[in-house]
Amino acid sequence: MTSRVAAAIDAAHAAGRGAFVGYLPLGFPDLATSIDAAVALAEAGADVLELGPPYSDPVMDGVVIQEATQTALAAGFRLRDTFTAVREIAARVDVPILVMTYWNPVLQYGVDRFADDLAAAGGAGLITPDITPDAAPEWIAASERTGLDRVFLAAPTSTDERLRMIAAESTGFVYTVSTMGITGERAELDAAARTLVGRLRDFGAGHACVGIGISTPDQVAGVVEYADGAIVGTALVRALRDGGVSALTETARALAAGTPRRAV
Repeated sequence: MTSRVAAAIDAAHAAGRGAFVGYLPLGFPDLATSIDAAVALAEAGADVLELGPPYSDPVMDGVVIQEATQTALAAGFRLRDTFTAVREIAARVDVPILVMTYWNPVLQYGVDRFADDLAAAGGAGLITPDITPDAAPEWIAASERTGLDRVFLAAPTSTDERLRMIAAESTGFVYTVSTMGITGERAELDAAARTLVGRLRDFGAGHACVGIGISTPDQVAGVVEYADGAIVGTALVRALRDGGVSALTETARALAAGTPRRAV
């Protein structure tokens, strides 16, 4: 099946841009507002939506996103609300929707059931930060059956063997992690991410989008010089927290303005 996410990235490239992937947590500050926020993000220029069901132990998330997800859980968000949100967002905007989720909720829900319900809601696939392809045969089979994209993560510390596996098993794009641990100097992040994207391409990755530590239009512009797209989360969540959907829209438009690729 054709990847809707890859098609969206290719469409951005055809327009002379890198792709803008925007992340928001579902249920923050409440379910209805999070749906409106995702729609606004798409309308403001996001090529792909990355939506995160809140999780009680978000090991990869920074403070801003952790606080947002805790607010969502405290307000009563349940995993089944993910499919309600995806269905309503998909009915309002024609932008592929990836769900970014830790693996335990999918496992508890049932891998095939989760895949079926996400596909039925109009979702495009999953980003799974804490499971690797060699540990995910059930998910790989379910995604192939349902046509959902499976986005695995690659890090600067990944071995060549693991990168080869990630490139082979990912669809849509590979989530290219710019740094491990605490964010360092931007020049260091750029160098690590640029090298990692090159390694992934050597191993046959179709698309590689860079995330972690990207929060300004200039940083987006720098990333799309060498990667297929830039992933932004914290800056969007902070805007939503501090100024509501209108502030989120303004921030998203500014970030989208950084995606045109420079002529070389």
